[in-house]
Amino acid sequence: MKKKLYAAPLALVSLVAAGGCGLLPGDDGDARTVTVWMMKGSATQAFVDRFKADFEDRHPDVRLDVTFQEWTGIGAKVTEALDSDEASAPDVIEVGNTQVAQYVDHGGLLDLTLESMREWGMKDWLPGLAEPGTHAGAQFGIPWYAANRVVIYNKDLFDAAGIKKPPQDRDEWTAQTERLNTAGNQGIYLAGQDWYTLAGFIWEEGGELAVERDVRWKGSLHTAAALRGMEFYERLQALGDGPKDADEETPPQAEVFAEGDVAQIIAVPGTTKAIEEANPELEGRIGYFPVPGRTAGKPGAVFTGGSDLVIPERTDQRDAAVDVVAELAGKKWQTDLARTMNYVPNKTTLSGVVGAEEGVAAMAAGAAEGRATPNSPRWAAVEGDNPIKQYMTAVLTGRDPAREARKASARITEELDHTRG
Repeated sequence: MKKKLYAAPLALVSLVAAGGCGLLPGDDGDARTVTVWMMKGSATQAFVDRFKADFEDRHPDVRLDVTFQEWTGIGAKVTEALDSDEASAPDVIEVGNTQVAQYVDHGGLLDLTLESMREWGMKDWLPGLAEPGTHAGAQFGIPWYAANRVVIYNKDLFDAAGIKKPPQDRDEWTAQTERLNTAGNQGIYLAGQDWYTLAGFIWEEGGELAVERDVRWKGSLHTAAALRGMEFYERLQALGDGPKDADEETPPQAEVFAEGDVAQIIAVPGTTKAIEEANPELEGRIGYFPVPGRTAGKPGAVFTGGSDLVIPERTDQRDAAVDVVAELAGKKWQTDLARTMNYVPNKTTLSGVVGAEEGVAAMAAGAAEGRATPNSPRWAAVEGDNPIKQYMTAVLTGRDPAREARKASARITEELDHTRG
């Protein structure tokens, strides 16, 4: 490969198919090499082996060189790769869905809009993966996989409270949580600084964390809709004993749930593994449902994490790299990856392939209403010294919501100001 790449930090997966400028001799003649970077933990080695064997069998003139990258320091590494003319540079890269913007801003990503429209069925892509992959109407990041939060609940506590089925909307959810918050049990454990969950509540109310106007991003936590999202968070958080000044990892909410007196937490289904390891008696007693929305039968908005696939503009194996992305994002390998890793596939039309797995099915239902963080290349700076967390604690400890929201919005605006050095 010989073209620019984009870096990927916080996201969930990083796949890079790098340069086929070198030739690898094979029994059936010389083959082009496509280098692919994937993030460690995004896929199993067995999945990679299956994909590689199948792809090379149907593309006998291509050899895939797939390597796993560490998340630590990946942003700088991807940026460097996007600028590289080295033969070893990647041709395909997996990046976090919320990190595509910073690589577009850096420069060096291949525009894949035409392929997305004509061949890849972009109209069915999950919005939380597709939207962060766009810039100025062009598609640079191709959705690969998603994961999002659901409500994980203790079936025994639901049974004891006489609750026979999960709630269908937010009002019913609140009423059930109030019933569960009795007899020494917590209706829900919701840490005061779980800002990803707050983001979903804000989006459900029609609000935003930040908005872009006239090429300038501005914080918008002070809008009426965003304040309604925080108000709902405050009501729900009061139905348990979650700390007001810490996030969901302080202490880890899986450990709190494992104690057996918490009816619900909001987390990705994979959290169940840690819960059952801490308390094996809960095995088989855990259920899942999508975070409820304002409308009955329609899940609420949630933050979607996951990965997109990008191709460096400098690659000299463009056609083969496009083929790799097309197949990884296509039905066959989306189904394989989702079932292997318990991910949500990249299209709403593929949600049925994970229906047998209760937690993943709940996640897939919620993913249809998924969103991502503001598509600004500077958003990572906001998360660094997160003013949203500080705002949440201020409101939960009795300060004026409107005043604190304006302060947090001002800080977000300052961090997103592209004119700063």
